[in-house]
Amino acid sequence: MDLAPLYRAGHYGGEPGSLGVARQLADELLEGLAADFATTVSERFHYDVLLVVTELLTNAERYAHGPSLLELEGSPRSVVVTVWDSSTALPVVFPPDPTRVGGHGLEIVNRLCSQVTAERVPVGKRVRAVLRVPDAP
Repeated sequence: MDLAPLYRAGHYGGEPGSLGVARQLADELLEGLAADFATTVSERFHYDVLLVVTELLTNAERYAHGPSLLELEGSPRSVVVTVWDSSTALPVVFPPDPTRVGGHGLEIVNRLCSQVTAERVPVGKRVRAVLRVPDAP
């Protein structure tokens, strides 16, 4: 029997503490994966998911200047982090440059994720990042 993926969502508008609330939502999803699917969530994978959530929401806050929606979907195989915002400008991934100050967020997200997509939607854009759950040791 296939179980439906776990799903969590939250609306954010750049208010103080909103990144912490988003990270807590990700914590809850990962705890659900461990409890409901008996998925081993390593400390490293947990950290990676929180980092992707933080980077994508920070970009939405910095460049869209408006509300955003975070969606998290988890299964024993992957966690999908999706951020919707009101800007139609697609994100730019800069080439690695250790001398550059800032602009490393999507570079980090691309390294951690098996797939990252960005597309314009009628209300702005959607950025989706897929993290594969590593095999349990």
